[in-house]
Amino acid sequence: MTLTKADLVQQVYKNHEGLTKAQATASVEAFLRISKQSLINGSDLLLSGFGKFNVKDKNARRGRNPQTGQELTLEARRVVTFKPSGILRDKINK
Repeated sequence: MTLTKADLVQQVYKNHEGLTKAQATASVEAFLRISKQSLINGSDLLLSGFGKFNVKDKNARRGRNPQTGQELTLEARRVVTFKPSGILRDKINK
């Protein structure tokens, strides 16, 4: 089962009395907006007890099309990686 943004909003709404659904939605949206902006700016995102999101730069490299075998150059790019915390890893593996 996939956890969606709507599911997150619903959980925030359920677990925080006094919040309206609109406020729960605004909270989740604000968190995601701040998180995305941090990664776009190249900063790491550390969520204690959950894990760390890193932005890494990949160099351009040679590759090939597996269907045709034709060689091509893959452009330099930035990728986001995730490393779970030890706490999360332990809970998943129990």
